[in-house]
Amino acid sequence: MLKLNQRKTYIMTDKIKELIAEAEAFKAQSKEEIEAFRIKFLGQKGLLKHYFAEFKNVANDQKKEFGQVINTLKKTAEDKVIALKEELESKEEVKGVYGDLSRPGEPIEIGARHPISIVKNQIIDIFSRIGFNVSEGPEIEDDWHNFTALNLPEYHPARDMQDTFFIQTNPDILLRTHTSSVQVRYMENNKPPIRTISPGRVFRNEAISARSHCFFHQVEGLYIDKDVSFADLKQTLQYFTKEMFGKSKIRLRPSYFPFTEPSAEVDVYWGLETETDYKMTKGTGWLEIMGCGMVDPNVLENCGIDSKEYTGFAFGMGIDRIALLLHQISDIRLLSENDVRFLEQFKGAL
Repeated sequence: MLKLNQRKTYIMTDKIKELIAEAEAFKAQSKEEIEAFRIKFLGQKGLLKHYFAEFKNVANDQKKEFGQVINTLKKTAEDKVIALKEELESKEEVKGVYGDLSRPGEPIEIGARHPISIVKNQIIDIFSRIGFNVSEGPEIEDDWHNFTALNLPEYHPARDMQDTFFIQTNPDILLRTHTSSVQVRYMENNKPPIRTISPGRVFRNEAISARSHCFFHQVEGLYIDKDVSFADLKQTLQYFTKEMFGKSKIRLRPSYFPFTEPSAEVDVYWGLETETDYKMTKGTGWLEIMGCGMVDPNVLENCGIDSKEYTGFAFGMGIDRIALLLHQISDIRLLSENDVRFLEQFKGAL
């Protein structure tokens, strides 16, 4: 009987070693195959359970060797299951990126145009319909193009450090305070007739609040030709306000700008139909939207244009201010904070 048990133990030991080799060589292509392998070796009715049950029938002098072989099989099977699962998961990740192209795609998050861009494009489109082209220039300017050529005297407050961001002095290099500098460059490089608008970002050394910022956006227009009059300016502005706001009633109040003479502030009649209208217009119904005037002859001469032969008008408006008006935005800081919750509200706009 003892010899029979020993012989049976040897047979089982050899069988277990074969199973160890089988487990080591096993490969799987799916989760189902891995699960079948696990059940076969490690399940409640699996091979390991069977051999552990036979352990009590093994002779004492063979229990050590038999136990070691069984533990080796158990460890080999467990390690194989873990390795196969990890391998399959890594393959699935790769397939998720490059694999089945017929599966439904991930929804693509479509962005929205910034309200500044929306308004700027509207303004460009309106003026392009009456022959204005778009000109652009550098945001870092020199003293000549930003101040001197535009008839700003040396003692003008805009030249002060408190109003302008200077990068260096002697010579003065600064962040442009208006896009009029683009118009100077355009006049230097082009001969009349000139009909251009200059949109862009400008910088002023101002305290940041709900109504003002240290950088904002402007569109400035310039028209230079023979026999240009103030009536041409008014007609152009009336066309713009009608197209932009749907309101054609405007008024021009006398004002002062160093680079235009005469100069005026342009108000559009907004109306007093709602409480918001009262707040925006301070109860008057009129809303200031831009400044304008006839180009000063000194500016034309500074840019190499004969002021006796040519005249022209210029106007400038803040894009940010118009965006606040059109979209009823209460705080100018929202335009520069890049808050996705705010920007997503403009998805419907072009």
